[in-house]
Amino acid sequence: MTYELPPLPYSYDALEPHMSARTLEFHHDKHHAKYVNQYNQLVQDAGMADRSIEEVIKATYNDSSKTGLFNNAAQAWNHTFFWNCMSPNSSGAPSGALADKIAEDFGSVDTFKQEFKQAGATQFGSGWAWLVLDNNGKLKVTKTPNAINPIALGETPLLTCDVWEHAYYLDYQNRKPDFIDTFLNNLVNWEFVAQQMESARQKASV
Repeated sequence: MTYELPPLPYSYDALEPHMSARTLEFHHDKHHAKYVNQYNQLVQDAGMADRSIEEVIKATYNDSSKTGLFNNAAQAWNHTFFWNCMSPNSSGAPSGALADKIAEDFGSVDTFKQEFKQAGATQFGSGWAWLVLDNNGKLKVTKTPNAINPIALGETPLLTCDVWEHAYYLDYQNRKPDFIDTFLNNLVNWEFVAQQMESARQKASV
């Protein structure tokens, strides 16, 4: 099956002034599109085109003969997830069951934000910061290098921030911590994050 480049869930300028239309145009139309195109070619060559992209990610992780396929599959998936993690109508903070769970597992929303910002800011080189639900049903903050994501590691992603330089350099230059801080306080689609948590809980109860 062909994996299609999804359109952004908002207009290019919808996240301004926190993320510019120019950044979104380059990031989505150039970087994300390239991962999708390369993935579709490589997955055909590997004879795995009948599998979902999530299945391909799991099957190719740590397989040195399929590093290129894994990298492009994971990056195609990561970017789609990242777009959905943002909204022009961000509430700035979680609420309801998600806020309660964050307070339970981190102590407070502020503590969670500090841990998430630290994870992203200290990811050396390219990578991602994540809020995940682990196999014990507990929330935790992680960071991964390059294309690696929680799906490959057997955990459930709820939120991610792209900390590759192309995600923020046009708007923030070398101020990566400022970008992550702005992301957390002005851009996160907390309703989407809450939906991911609820979906994971429902799957676990089946």
